[in-house]
Amino acid sequence: MRPIRISTPSAAVFAAIVLLFASGGPVSDVAFDTPAASAATRQTAGEQGSPYVATHLYFGTGRHDGKPPISDEEFMEFIADVVTPRFPSGLTIQEGRGQWRDKEGDINRERSYELTVLYPVTRAKTHDADIEYIRRLYCETYGLESVGRADVRARADF
Repeated sequence: MRPIRISTPSAAVFAAIVLLFASGGPVSDVAFDTPAASAATRQTAGEQGSPYVATHLYFGTGRHDGKPPISDEEFMEFIADVVTPRFPSGLTIQEGRGQWRDKEGDINRERSYELTVLYPVTRAKTHDADIEYIRRLYCETYGLESVGRADVRARADF
């Protein structure tokens, strides 16, 4: 049996993910325009676009206590009423199937949505409050434990 070897790009991606989650807080310093982040931005290939943050939110639709799942209509109403006013420049929604472990230790599988918003690095601190409000309100509205969040440094051009 041959040992599995992780190539340099895979190792780099894995290391970036580990650093993202290990740095603490909803948005790490990677997302803010810090000197270290600016230096990392200058080292990207091609220097196309401007520095942005891509925030991915993961919304489940399964409710507890036998209540019916959150419908497409309910979810899209939440997007229109809560998310769009905070990110009027645009957003992307993808429907998928999610899996997560709840606080009781049970594995839950459910229809889910991934919401992606892009915003300039210079607006990261302002939008952090918007994103945390969206996460908190969704959980309170539908009685859920959490909305997943991942922030990724990006370069974007529109």
